[in-house]
Amino acid sequence: MKVVLKQDIKGTGKKDELVNVSDGYARNYLLPRGLAIVADSAAMNTIKSKNEAIEHHKAVELENAKQIAAVINGNSVKIESKAGSAGRLFGSITSKEVAAALKEQYDVDIDKRKIELDSDIKTFGTYGAKIKIYTGVNADIKVVVTESNS
Repeated sequence: MKVVLKQDIKGTGKKDELVNVSDGYARNYLLPRGLAIVADSAAMNTIKSKNEAIEHHKAVELENAKQIAAVINGNSVKIESKAGSAGRLFGSITSKEVAAALKEQYDVDIDKRKIELDSDIKTFGTYGAKIKIYTGVNADIKVVVTESNS
């Protein structure tokens, strides 16, 4: 019997998946517990529309990621920081500060966990960073650290 699962069932399948199970398993276990519904035309249309909606959302997210990558790829982000007498920073520049600078300078929200700095930033200078915006969409930026005037 073909059924559509309403939730993940170990050994049988995942939610919204069409599976072929034995008649007894379907009638005595899956259907009475509400774990599955019979795969009729209405259930198949529901699955099809859900899958199309998911694909559409993925396509929209990918397009947005490509637009963000086009805006920031190859550009530089300027960060001002205080330093001691030898030119070493008080602390270091983190991906959180880079994300805040991207938001301020380019109006782009990037999660700090998606920013990979090439090295620890503890002195003034220019450093590279890679940003993983979406699956398969990456951007490279330069982080320019300068001394703050205040």
